Amino acid sequence: MKSTVLPEDRVRALVLERNRKMAESAHAYVRGSTKRFYEWLSQAEHAEIPSGPAIWICGDCHSGNLGPVANGDGALAIQIRDLDQAVIGNPAHDLIRLALSLAMAARSSDLPGVTTALMLERMIEGYSKAFLTNVDDVSSVMPGTVKALMRQAAKRSWKHLADESIEGEVRQLPIGPRFWPLTRFERESVDAMFAEQWLEDLVSALPGVGTGGKVRVVDAAFWRKGCSSLGRLRVAALLVIGKGKNEVYRLMDIKEAVAPSAPRFPDVVMPLDNGERVVEGARHLSPYLGSRMVATDVLGKSVFVRELLPQDLKIEIDKLTREEALTVAEYLAHTVGLAHARQMDSDNRKSWLAVLKISPIRKLEAPSWLWASVVDLVATHEAAYLEHCRRYALVEPA
Repeated sequence: MKSTVLPEDRVRALVLERNRKMAESAHAYVRGSTKRFYEWLSQAEHAEIPSGPAIWICGDCHSGNLGPVANGDGALAIQIRDLDQAVIGNPAHDLIRLALSLAMAARSSDLPGVTTALMLERMIEGYSKAFLTNVDDVSSVMPGTVKALMRQAAKRSWKHLADESIEGEVRQLPIGPRFWPLTRFERESVDAMFAEQWLEDLVSALPGVGTGGKVRVVDAAFWRKGCSSLGRLRVAALLVIGKGKNEVYRLMDIKEAVAPSAPRFPDVVMPLDNGERVVEGARHLSPYLGSRMVATDVLGKSVFVRELLPQDLKIEIDKLTREEALTVAEYLAHTVGLAHARQMDSDNRKSWLAVLKISPIRKLEAPSWLWASVVDLVATHEAAYLEHCRRYALVEPA
């Protein structure tokens, strides 16, 4: 008997699932606590954080939000893959969020504090290289962990995605632990959304589909996915375009966009609609992903929609050796640096490195503001994580 959740039970089930995931490890807790991260960051006693140029930032730049991303033509690159928190804000916040994530991953891997200090140095080295070279140059040395993931992503096809997400000769989403039933009204709203001419034209023009095909929703289900986004509307929709031998299936991800926790710079112009904000941020920070996203609304909620591709995977770094930790830290920071640097001209890049107190001449080391912020936040997160586990154990004893 497959376990599933009825619409009226979703909120409770999602809260329980979020709490379970966040109790798995201190690293998992950090990944699921974006709002608290910014609350803690504003209260922490750390060296003054530098104020960078007003550019689009990820806002939730932990290690799990980077990974292989494909564009519509099949090209593959490591880019930021979750832009829910994207705002025009301070790029230093992305660095601190990534550094905290890597520090907690090192602790989960039982690596000594010396390794954490070296990781932050390598982070700064990788980040700065993105500003000192052509922003289209992605030739930074790829760690073995990431290479293996890229090879896996490159081999994946629609069949892999279908095997994971679709069942039966009559194509449908398998109702069970991952996919839950929609109400009749929810399903009708999803059908109506894809019947809108502009969205139908967009879907029928997806690479590999061909224009002019009629779009039809074969199946749709509430999708239990992610951690920090649990509790928001998330729908998977299986589409078929065309007829007979020309039928092409596509799996679409519909995700509610809500107000970000990441602070934006004052007096900057951003889309007021949260779905449009996420799409605009993606186009600046992660062009491969942004080119596959659109914003609309359904069920009275602002959402963004993207085609799911089998190559889109996330980097899992829960257990690392010392050398892996250092190379991964440098590479991921370089990836974030490229996303930031492509939004700046040459003068702004040089100015930002100077503000960060990074010199290409002397030996690179982690700036004091980054180290102090991470030390304070690691201590705060450790305490909050243990308290979360205590509360979770009282409700769900092992």
